[in-house]
Amino acid sequence: MMASETVEVLKLSLHDVTVGYLAGCQGGKNILVFDQEYITNPDRPTFTLSGIADHPASKTLFSAPWVRQQRLHPVLSNLLPEGALREWFAQMLKVHPENEFPLFAQLAADLPGALIAEPVEPDQIPENVLNHRTTIEPVPRMVFDGRPHFSLAGIQMKFSMHEADGRFNVSQPDKLGEWIVKTPSTRHKDVPANEYTVMKLAELAGVDIPEIKLIKLDQLEDLPPINLPPEAYAYAIRRYDRDEHRNRIQAEDFAQVLFKYAHEKYGTTNFEQVGKIVYEFTGHGLANVQQMARRLLINILLGNGDAHLKNWSLIYPDQTTAELAPAYDIVYTQAFIPGESQISLNLAGNKDWYAMNLSHFESWAGSIGAPWRAIQPHLEDVIEKARAHWPEYLEQSPMNDIHKTGLKAHWAKLADDIKVLSP
Repeated sequence: MMASETVEVLKLSLHDVTVGYLAGCQGGKNILVFDQEYITNPDRPTFTLSGIADHPASKTLFSAPWVRQQRLHPVLSNLLPEGALREWFAQMLKVHPENEFPLFAQLAADLPGALIAEPVEPDQIPENVLNHRTTIEPVPRMVFDGRPHFSLAGIQMKFSMHEADGRFNVSQPDKLGEWIVKTPSTRHKDVPANEYTVMKLAELAGVDIPEIKLIKLDQLEDLPPINLPPEAYAYAIRRYDRDEHRNRIQAEDFAQVLFKYAHEKYGTTNFEQVGKIVYEFTGHGLANVQQMARRLLINILLGNGDAHLKNWSLIYPDQTTAELAPAYDIVYTQAFIPGESQISLNLAGNKDWYAMNLSHFESWAGSIGAPWRAIQPHLEDVIEKARAHWPEYLEQSPMNDIHKTGLKAHWAKLADDIKVLSP
């Protein structure tokens, strides 16, 4: 007789509506079976953009289970961290970093967005969830207590934290974090001050950002045993996927939107494709694409080469309609990568910062179908605000002096029509 394969099951829900069930099999196969009531519900909360009613993929998206080996489907996989943070969680759980089901199960109490995953007892698993497998034995999913139960996508060490009386504590299942706190890097000097300054510069030029802070390391409590450099500050950004009452708001980054894994976040698409999605499938398409144009230009002006697919997101504030999420993760990356001179994805067939000018943005607007007359004033406003306010703000900012000097040199090398400073 063939030995039974054990399987653990999580129920996935959005805003108290069951989306489906995620089964993690002992042999490494992960299967998401969608709930039939969710599929047929015309008012269902949006799980992913491809599932909205007017998306061409919506009729087939939920017609069959999503099956992957080891990894989860990109919509779920991208909710997990990358790099050092993933390695740390994997070591804690004693699993391989690419064995994503146990990672997802452990971190599912505080995922990005509004998705909730809860263990299902074997006798509570709906029959159709396991119809696709034979010789299986459902077992309870064990989640270790006393460990951080949150997940944040990205490579840098960062933590979902709850603020109370000026102290920041790592979030736990009974108290969601409303802040993302990034600790200083052991590889690069003064990253928190760099990101804080650059985000403030972006805000001065009309980019929508969440509330941000520099906070002293001694304000952080319950951090795991990680290496920290001798720096004074961490960087904190308020989570836009939590409202003022800490209720969850569904969100997804563009790697999820386009069904790309995290390692595919560079080079697998271009800003024309991202722009078309923003223009055609968000509730305020023109306003969102105007804001996107500002950010595209900002990334060039601020020497940010890391605006990849995972650093652009959608949110669903009414639970169904997509809007462009506030900006996040804008960093002067050239400070840490000497000689860097390219944006992360093609824009009008180009990536070179120093070859870019407003004509590339006009081409981009034409490609996505947006009227140039509605985009051009927003770009000109960015340039006007940058020239008027950035040099003075930079001088009094917390960015270190070496980074300030490099950023000013970068401003002087840009094309004449977008140049911030004269050489």
